[in-house]
Amino acid sequence: MSDQPKNIMMPPPGEPVIPFVNWGGMLALYVKEVKRFFKVQLQTIWAPAFTTLLYLLIFTLALGGKDRMVMGYPFATFVAPGLIVMGMMNAAFANSSFSLLVGKMQGTIIDYLMPPLSTAETLVALIGASVTRAILVGLALWVAMAFWPGVEVMPRHLPAVIWFGLMGAILLSLVGVLTSIWADKFDHAAAVQNFVVGPLSLLSGTFYSVEVLHPTFQTISHANPFFYVISGFRYGFLERSDSPVLVGAIALLVLNLVLGWANYVALDRGWKIKS
Repeated sequence: MSDQPKNIMMPPPGEPVIPFVNWGGMLALYVKEVKRFFKVQLQTIWAPAFTTLLYLLIFTLALGGKDRMVMGYPFATFVAPGLIVMGMMNAAFANSSFSLLVGKMQGTIIDYLMPPLSTAETLVALIGASVTRAILVGLALWVAMAFWPGVEVMPRHLPAVIWFGLMGAILLSLVGVLTSIWADKFDHAAAVQNFVVGPLSLLSGTFYSVEVLHPTFQTISHANPFFYVISGFRYGFLERSDSPVLVGAIALLVLNLVLGWANYVALDRGWKIKS
């Protein structure tokens, strides 16, 4: 028997080795991103859930009262779904706005650019990890609120809960990735969180019904995409909404497609990453 290694048949030059989708590479990047935030789960999952529960406690005590009703429901039950999805969206933004930014700052961005992954595969893995974190935070909040006195959070329209929860998480994940591509330092990402994400979250109808606002402010609220996430997600629990559910569902899908295209173009051209 010969000790010489057998010749390994290699594909001709120019012929792709990996088929249409690099599932293995995309899964590897997704797992890497999930493990990254899961190693510090006290900060990435439990701390946001705890902070959101404090919102529920404070606003219920300050604004709720025992007899206050909003849209025919006790205030605590009305506000709980909005707090759940708001916690999910904030977690999605925090996760997606970190990866590429810290890579640029630490000089490890090459780890995202060199693997045999297409732009779409890289983007899907990053968004998938952020949505995973959002779902974990949402589940933690839902379980905690299920045992909260005076709060009813049993879904009545599960498809609406799933759709608007995913649309909200994907929306903020896309905003976060675009932020991490644009930002040069953590202050830039914090500015987007403090001056864009935070205000839009608080003015989305989480703690009130826009039906009680002046018509001018109702119009402004309907221009806020976060409003449709909150309203649609709340509909899944209460079967009451202060906006057309179908319109909100379609509008969020279109917005996510536009943001996905913007992320793809920026990442594919290497804007502020490869230069």
